[in-house]
Amino acid sequence: MNNFWSKLKRPIFVLAPMADVTDVAFRRIIAEVAKPSVLWTEFVSADGLALAPEGGKKKLLKALEYSEAERPIVAQFFTSSLEHMKEAARLARELGFDGVDINMGCPDRSVEKQGAGASLMRNVSLARKLVRAAKEGAGPVPVSVKTRIGYSRPELESWLPEILKEEVAVVTIHARSRKEMSKVPARWEFVRRAVEIRDVSKSESLILGNGDVKDLREARMRVAETGCDGVMLGRAIFGNPWLFAEGKIPTTEEKLRVLVRHTKLFEKLLGGYKNFAVMKKHFKAYVSGFEGAGDLRARLMETSNANEVEKIVSDILLS
Repeated sequence: MNNFWSKLKRPIFVLAPMADVTDVAFRRIIAEVAKPSVLWTEFVSADGLALAPEGGKKKLLKALEYSEAERPIVAQFFTSSLEHMKEAARLARELGFDGVDINMGCPDRSVEKQGAGASLMRNVSLARKLVRAAKEGAGPVPVSVKTRIGYSRPELESWLPEILKEEVAVVTIHARSRKEMSKVPARWEFVRRAVEIRDVSKSESLILGNGDVKDLREARMRVAETGCDGVMLGRAIFGNPWLFAEGKIPTTEEKLRVLVRHTKLFEKLLGGYKNFAVMKKHFKAYVSGFEGAGDLRARLMETSNANEVEKIVSDILLS
């Protein structure tokens, strides 16, 4: 197996897959500004890739677009269909992805209704078969799993050993149960427990922890206290593509210039595929913490294209 994971410097710091956030435009910005150890695509429906009409499939394939600068990059899929999982993993291999990840933690009801995401924690047999199907399709490309500490309550003792039996390259543990969603603080003691379970089972799978980590300093602290191999950071990337540049505090001008570049890339790469309104959640995050931020943010929220954004920001920077 061509396992790039084994060659990475430890601790490993990676960016979480987030729907309508970690798309090809934002990932390209992050790769330019401060690249993590590994990047993930947004999660993609393996069922959609197999069954959607041409237009829908084209949109899903857009979510699997990436640039060489983003490597190593992992494609994440969700499904409960073994055949669709195998085909999606095969597609990822053909597209040149460095890894394939199976989402076994998403609490979204529409995903769970399909028997995918977090619901797989209640169907261990299917979860293991999905890993095997992914491996069959992926060939030499390493397969990983992103999951939670349990469904209604912590169930690592019974859940994690089953996944480790499938010899996945990595298990990323979001340190909450499905029932907890993101309503309680992440419980990192369960990441430490996951490491212990891994060690007792003599598995070679890496364990990454995930949940509420604000910066690399905190990520290093979590590695030290749990013994995990690395940390996945998520929401902290909003408005801060410099997240993985340790100690970097961007100036307001740097933030605004990157905001413009991000918006232009979004329009160039995703125009016609995603609504421009998706960018506006990023505007809120980029434009905060400085004098006049509220007024500028209000103006940006009224825009409908990258040219309008560039003009407003240029006027601010030149004033």
